Amino acid sequence: MTELLPAVVRDSGPNPTWSVIWLHGLGADGHDFEPILPELVRPGWPAIRFIFPHAPMRPITINRGMSMRAWYDIRAMDIASRADETGVRQSMMQIDAWLAAETARGVPPERQFLAGFSQGGAVALALGVRRPQSLAGVIALSTYLPMPEQTAAEATPAGLATSVFMAHGVHDPVVAPTLGQASRDALTALGVAVAWHSYPVAHGVCGEEIRDLGDWLQPRIQATG
Repeated sequence: MTELLPAVVRDSGPNPTWSVIWLHGLGADGHDFEPILPELVRPGWPAIRFIFPHAPMRPITINRGMSMRAWYDIRAMDIASRADETGVRQSMMQIDAWLAAETARGVPPERQFLAGFSQGGAVALALGVRRPQSLAGVIALSTYLPMPEQTAAEATPAGLATSVFMAHGVHDPVVAPTLGQASRDALTALGVAVAWHSYPVAHGVCGEEIRDLGDWLQPRIQATG
């Protein structure tokens, strides 16, 4: 059994009936997106447990081997080398363990969202389409789909039925917008329902993006109470 990664856990109310597992970007940690919760969570929503795992420390090749929190190594900036497949798959297993833990706690997969920014979003997309059970949704911010060649063969019907919110800054110098758009198109071609949003920002998240995400979450959370 995969050991749970340490995480920051924040409940929006007592006895949460929904879960969001949110993965940070390269070099950050589980506290990175904690501050957006007051802006994101809306009155009338059921209580949600937000889980922000800390990625393991690992050396990053493009950063001269410096060790930092990362979901996988980045060996080069070109797309073929960008995501270390072994690291991506290891992180998928570690995050799947958190999803399983939430299921065991009484929150079924259809009430679980998987979210991530940059590297974290790449892992969220890769795991979401391969899940044996559909999630409530996948939130992928300023990111891309890793291992695109393997995705079509490894995706499951339940994974492809999970809707996706993708958002990207048009001035992003870290993950090129064209890479995000290509990932969107690849997912759409497989039948995934992707809601795409772009914003006049660089590699980050803006207030309008959080509002749009809240609008996307609203009917999905309220649909089943």
